[in-house]
Amino acid sequence: MRALSPTDSAFLWMETRNQPMHVAGLNIHTPPPGAGPDYIHQLLHAWHQYPQAVAPFNLRPVLRMGLWYWEEDTEFELDYHLRHVALPQPGRIRELLAMVSRLHGNLMDRNRPLWETYVIEGLPGGRFATYNKIHHALVDGVTGAKMTAKGLSRTADEIKPPLWAQTFSHHPTARAKSAPPGLLQQLKNAARAGKEILPGVGSGLWDVVRASFAESAAALPFQAPPTPFNVEISGSRRFASQSYSLARFKRIGEASGATVNDVTLAICAGALREYLLAQHKLPKKPLVAMVPVSLHGETDQGGNQVSLLLANLATNIGDPLKRLQRIVASTTQAKERLTRMPRLQKWAHGVSSISPFGAGMVMGTAEKHPLFNLVISNVPGPRDTLYLNGARLDELYPVSIATHYLALNITISGYGDNLGFGYIACRRSVPALQRMLDYTNNAINDLEQALGLAVIPSKVTRKRSSKKTT
Repeated sequence: MRALSPTDSAFLWMETRNQPMHVAGLNIHTPPPGAGPDYIHQLLHAWHQYPQAVAPFNLRPVLRMGLWYWEEDTEFELDYHLRHVALPQPGRIRELLAMVSRLHGNLMDRNRPLWETYVIEGLPGGRFATYNKIHHALVDGVTGAKMTAKGLSRTADEIKPPLWAQTFSHHPTARAKSAPPGLLQQLKNAARAGKEILPGVGSGLWDVVRASFAESAAALPFQAPPTPFNVEISGSRRFASQSYSLARFKRIGEASGATVNDVTLAICAGALREYLLAQHKLPKKPLVAMVPVSLHGETDQGGNQVSLLLANLATNIGDPLKRLQRIVASTTQAKERLTRMPRLQKWAHGVSSISPFGAGMVMGTAEKHPLFNLVISNVPGPRDTLYLNGARLDELYPVSIATHYLALNITISGYGDNLGFGYIACRRSVPALQRMLDYTNNAINDLEQALGLAVIPSKVTRKRSSKKTT
């Protein structure tokens, strides 16, 4: 057994029926040329030749003396985790997203490894989808994206074992078999960690204290206004998604001097502004987004390796170009500050700056005094075309987490020359989520027009929304 880190353990402690703590990926595939009607049957038959799972897919959580540990499931059953389903007629994308919405609202059994894979057939043209769900205590978004890419093939001829039978270096027990450091080295490591963590804790808490009087471009905790997203949520979910050409985002960035990440935030901000205007609930103060920052490039450790920054979304500004400039000023200052910190200090700063969120959830004050309004993640994805047993991966969409007082989550993932936007929300708290797709398209068009750019038709612009879920 190996103990979970405090960050990984938090996702287990926070989980309730109304806020499951798993993430997922929805992949849509086209079968290889000449594939017969039994292609899915053959795929599943091949996968059943791998009845045993390797870490992290064979690990289940156990609680010992108030601490969470990963323990190997000695009674692993593949049939429980691998599931074959078909869409109801007429088998449109609407039915697919409705199914994903229902599946994503279901808790996973903690007596088993915390993952599920669904093979979903019945899409037009013989296409099929896979929906892979895994608990956030096992992986963060960046790790999950890397595992998905590594689990697929770069050529149609290459056949790989299924995801649960492949070996991955970055998972909770990847380093468990290495020799433990000696006592002296452990003491040195602890002292070094303390030198980084304590300043991070201090700077994070100072951000909380100074938020009421600080004047800076960067967003700080508790500067966010109350919104319809900052409420208690139900256990039902609604998912909507859409892909856009990455070239459009790059052109906007080049014309405005902004990064693609900042352009993505500005497009989300424009969509959120239009959504709240339509609901007659746009606050006078700008919305604030929490943006996860990956630390995997600074460590070889597995599990969740993230810090965060807060971004002013400038939703109070009607001009799309001025809104983008305000967002750039906010994120630039936050990123410059994080860049100067070593890894553990970044982690400690992020955790400390949002530490009041848990108390706000328990006491109910997070509705009127939110630390931030929503989470917006941008996860790097594979650039090459990928294949699953010869079936080309056409579209890739992330499905993330909604929680109490954070009823909407937007996650963006790249694949090839496109960016896939995935919106997950509490069905009851965020009505008409599918309209965010239209508002996102409008936000892109508005920025292009403000910069005098000709519209480039996107290769993938089909809307993905679930309008009917339980």
